[in-house]
Amino acid sequence: MNKNYSVIIIGAGSVGMAAGYYLSKKGVDTLLIDAFDPPHRKGSHHGETRMIRHGSHISSKGGQHFVPLVQRAQELWLQLEKESEDRLFIPTGNLTVSEADSSFMKGIVEEGKKYSPLEILNADEIKKNWPGFTIPEHFKGCFEPLSGVLLNEKCVYAYKELRIKNKAALLTNTNVKSIDFFNQGVTVNTEEGSYHADKVLVCAGAWTGKILSSLDLPLNPVRKTFAWFEADDLSLQYPQLPSFYFHVENQIYYGFPNINGSGVKLGRSDSEKRIEPDFMRQDFGKYASDEGDLRNFLDRFLPQASGKLKKGKACLATNAPDKQFIVDQHPEYPHVYISGGYSGRGFQISSVLGEILSQLITEGSTTHDISAFSLLDRRLG
Repeated sequence: MNKNYSVIIIGAGSVGMAAGYYLSKKGVDTLLIDAFDPPHRKGSHHGETRMIRHGSHISSKGGQHFVPLVQRAQELWLQLEKESEDRLFIPTGNLTVSEADSSFMKGIVEEGKKYSPLEILNADEIKKNWPGFTIPEHFKGCFEPLSGVLLNEKCVYAYKELRIKNKAALLTNTNVKSIDFFNQGVTVNTEEGSYHADKVLVCAGAWTGKILSSLDLPLNPVRKTFAWFEADDLSLQYPQLPSFYFHVENQIYYGFPNINGSGVKLGRSDSEKRIEPDFMRQDFGKYASDEGDLRNFLDRFLPQASGKLKKGKACLATNAPDKQFIVDQHPEYPHVYISGGYSGRGFQISSVLGEILSQLITEGSTTHDISAFSLLDRRLG
């Protein structure tokens, strides 16, 4: 394998693989390095499905920056679907539910329509449209018809295959030991040898902070869980049931309909445990809350889906302060680019993050507003 490249990407998961694809499409001599063989179960991009939501993000901090990225990301996912000739997006729509008087719901109702078609529904209307749900009278919902489900592992694989056509190199099952930074270029040291490049992008998920330890990045790897439950009722199957996102008493749950017999998938977004990524295991069920929290939600809001547990999984996510991302350059070496801290929200926009990073690397600027994702802001917390 060649030892000299224009760009080396450390971490070929969802963002890294997308960036590698867009760089290779521009004809940039690129090497991607991953400690595993993506798509794989060791990072944040596994679990079969991921949600993509639009206007509902406006109620979160930085929503005005995030929502346009989601919209562009969906355009790029549909382009990838066409180019790969494989189905990557399922248009389930998305139902977001919360207490009608919550600040979360008020933010969506007041601002969400600026960004995406949004139908506001009371509890009775939700139950009429989707009889599988049990909704208290003091709750309200917002339905986004253009949102839906990404087949995340297939998305990563599609970028991987197209990258081959563009002749970008990929080194799998290879750990990066260190990076030597120079005023002109870098040397990336691995177990298999050293590789040199003019520029480097570090987007290694839960390992980003470890690889860039000298920066003391405020990145916290956490364990998250989700599971699938038997649900044979027709009202719980796609296309009868949308994907859904519930903000209930300051707890956040998300789920997907039964797609092709998969069962109803459910996760709790805010239930997480700090972990050392090198010791992460597929240990769903280690804690009673892994299944217990999900059962409690199903029994309350989607009782017909509270069937037999089909399977459960654990995955890594990497939190940054205020759950905002880092998309920036190294403060001392501007030819070193950093992207991470996706805080459980990164996959849906990984396509546009790949586009952004390829623009930054090749042109020095991007057409997208990433001012909310600076490294300085994250380090100051």
